[in-house]
Amino acid sequence: MERLSIIIPAYNEEKTILNVIKKVKEVKIGDVVKEIIVVDDCSQDNTKNILSKIKDKSVKILYHKKNMGKGAAIRTSLEHASGDIISIQDADLEYDPKNVVKLVQPILSGKADVVYGSRFLGKRVSFFGLRKIPIPLHWIGNRGLTFITNLLYNGSITDMETGCKVFRKSVVNRMKLKAKRFDFEPEITAKILKRGYKIKEIPIDFKPRSFNEGKKITWRDGIKAAYYLLKYRFFD
Repeated sequence: MERLSIIIPAYNEEKTILNVIKKVKEVKIGDVVKEIIVVDDCSQDNTKNILSKIKDKSVKILYHKKNMGKGAAIRTSLEHASGDIISIQDADLEYDPKNVVKLVQPILSGKADVVYGSRFLGKRVSFFGLRKIPIPLHWIGNRGLTFITNLLYNGSITDMETGCKVFRKSVVNRMKLKAKRFDFEPEITAKILKRGYKIKEIPIDFKPRSFNEGKKITWRDGIKAAYYLLKYRFFD
C-alpha cells in the first residue's frame, strides 16, 4: 500500500490555511494512505495561532522559529515525511488540492516518478478580456525560465515554476537540496532533469491571485531562478 505525504509550506496564510487543510483532507485516492505536513514559516499574522489549535493527529504541524522561506519549509517537511510519494500543496489555494488525484496516478501505475501540474498545457493564455492573466509579467517570466530549463537540461516541460509537483521520495532522497526561498522550483527541477528523470506534465486547475491578494513572488525571484538554473547545470 502506497503512502502519500502532502506537504503544505505556509507563511501569512491566515485567510486560507484552514480551508486548504480541509480540502486536502477531503481528497480520496483509492487505498493510498495520506499524511498531511504543514510547516509554518514563522508567520507574522494569525496563521501560527490558528495551526496551534488543530488537534487532528492526521495533520503534522511544524514551526520555524524564524522566517526561512518556502524552500526551507519544504526541506523541513521532507525530513519529516514518511510517504513513498511526496506532493507539494501551496497554502494559498491557487492550486486546487484535488489536482493531486490525477497527478499521482502516473506514479501509482508505474509510468512516471515525477509529475508536474502544468498551468499552461493545452490552454490558451489571454492578455486581454475576462480571461486575461492577472500578472502578465509573471507569465512571460515563467515562459522564459521554462525555455532556459529546457535548453540547459534537454527537457520538454511547459511550466517549470509550477508549485504543483508530485514525485517519489526516492527521487530526492540523495539530493542535497539547498533552496531556502522560491529558488526551490529551479533547483529541484534542474536536479531532477540532471539525474535523467523524465517529468510528466498534466494540465491542472489554477486560480492565480494578485499582489493585493497576497502574491509573494516578484521579478527578483525570476532573476534568481535563472541564476540557479545556470548554476546547477554545472554544479550540484
